[in-house]
Amino acid sequence: DKSGVLIVKILEMCEECTIQVAICQQLEQSPATLSSEDAVISAGEPILKVLFARETAAHLKSRPQDVIHIYPPWQKLLLKNADVPVIMNTYFSQKVLLTEHSETREKTYGLTKKMLVRKNIISLAQPFRLDDLDDELHQESSDNQVACAPQIHNNHAVKQHPLARSTINDSLLEMVESQGAVGWRETKVRVAIQRVYCLPARESYRSHIQGNKALCGTPITNSDPPNVRLCLLVQDAYGMFSEVQLQSLSSANDIEQYCRRWEGKFCCLAGMKVLQRTTRGRALGLFSLIDSVWPPVVPVKVPGQSQDSEMMTTNLPPPSFCYILTVQSGEIHVEVDEEEQISTFYQPPVVHDLKDILQIDGCNERCSFWAQVLYLRLQTKHSVPINQREIWLFVTDPTLQDVVHITPKVVAVSVAASCVLSTEITEALGVASRLVFFKDALWGNGRIICVERTVLLLQKPLLYSAAGADLSELTGPVRLDELDSTTQANSVCAVRGTVVGVNESTAFSWPTCDRCGSGKLELCPQDRGLLYCNQCSEVVTSPVLKMQLEVFLSCPSRSQSTVKVKVWHEISFGVLRLFVLINMLLSLQSYEVQSVLGKEVGFLNCYVRSITSHPNCVALEEIVLL
Repeated sequence: DKSGVLIVKILEMCEECTIQVAICQQLEQSPATLSSEDAVISAGEPILKVLFARETAAHLKSRPQDVIHIYPPWQKLLLKNADVPVIMNTYFSQKVLLTEHSETREKTYGLTKKMLVRKNIISLAQPFRLDDLDDELHQESSDNQVACAPQIHNNHAVKQHPLARSTINDSLLEMVESQGAVGWRETKVRVAIQRVYCLPARESYRSHIQGNKALCGTPITNSDPPNVRLCLLVQDAYGMFSEVQLQSLSSANDIEQYCRRWEGKFCCLAGMKVLQRTTRGRALGLFSLIDSVWPPVVPVKVPGQSQDSEMMTTNLPPPSFCYILTVQSGEIHVEVDEEEQISTFYQPPVVHDLKDILQIDGCNERCSFWAQVLYLRLQTKHSVPINQREIWLFVTDPTLQDVVHITPKVVAVSVAASCVLSTEITEALGVASRLVFFKDALWGNGRIICVERTVLLLQKPLLYSAAGADLSELTGPVRLDELDSTTQANSVCAVRGTVVGVNESTAFSWPTCDRCGSGKLELCPQDRGLLYCNQCSEVVTSPVLKMQLEVFLSCPSRSQSTVKVKVWHEISFGVLRLFVLINMLLSLQSYEVQSVLGKEVGFLNCYVRSITSHPNCVALEEIVLL
């Protein structure tokens, strides 16, 4: 009843980029008693294209043949070379109540038939005019469209760009915006694979898919590994990144194969859906990896310019958001052309030596390096489950071993529980010292941390650039830093000094199996004079005697501190009867306490357990390097 009210009758509806587009007939009047059958389309009445925001469309719940009142401040937009005006700012709209009979029929219709709105896929090439095609070539796409009512195919129908029918696209953003979060099946997106890695599979995201090769992402002591998810960091032709999370796997043994076969190659994604849209503030780890491959090494396409016009890669702002994609219905929709040449978009990790990494000023920087693992140690916090404890790897390389008093000779690398390790790595490090490649570790606040998306490999990758790093292996014996005033807790060092005291309350000895080293021995059921190992299920005839002793040292390199060292000792014997062993344990224990006082201790390799200032004490533990 107010002036300026626009009355329209909906003839056809579709959705474009989350906006509901309604082809409508303008009506002169719409009494409250007017039914939808009475609103007859007249050839003389104008056709309008009305845009409804997603929230407005959800409130109206409109369908064809509905009459809508649009209240000010609506606006009419006249497009050049277009006959149909566009109505915008339709936030104040109301559906007209029809006659009682029609209203009852509408309610029944709404209960019995779900309203489906056709979605048009609009290529970014159309609004940004990235082509020279005439408007006559534009045609309506039938892909991914569901008709919601009898359609009116005339000159005013919504047109569709022919590129929308293409089976391969090169824009992740275009696919996400046109297809929505529910995903896409028919159209493929061509992207370059920048990184391949595994993530721990969260319970809510696990897909119980069988038939894939087994992978393992466990800490060294974990016997029941959690599932892991194979993931890809991909980049499209416009420079946009996405993380693609594939199906859950049982272990990470094949991660080296995937890295070698897939990294740097182009692939086509299909059947994807959006799991999450994340930002830099919510996913620092992911964006630190994205920053390591930014800016692009080749010019990228720019929306709003022709495809031939490319912008240089200098001064490009880093990405501020990233879509996390996952497969639909547990099916794999990743086509990798392994025979294809390495993509020009690919930026392999730049390999540095440890000396250069320790001099990096930034924080949360991704770094890659080769290092010799000398010693590993599991976190000993009993409140933390074993499979969630971090592992400390103490590593070195030639650049640290050759430097005198500038940088430490050994660096501690923290491996977080979220970092997926293959059983190949864990088994290799449990046996001997190995040269390990740390790919995309995190450097910050003076620490190197292996977190999510960090990969540890044994084989030397061929594609990774060394950037002048010294990748040679150690040839001579490994040297540790000597204990001094700069030594910090949770490090390894070499210590020498004179034994000035022994903590007799902590001194003890025990026999162990000479095969497996287990200390859990029992009396042999057949011969009570011998020991039996449950782990080997064998009689122990030549036990190895282990002794622990806590001694206090006077160290010239740290003269103001009390240095306490927990030392270990092993003695191997021939065939011993149990009573002989017991007498020997008693005599050796008392003998050790008396015989070590005043002895000079050479360079012992030790782990620094703690350093306190009140009292001034350094607690060390003797270790054996791998």
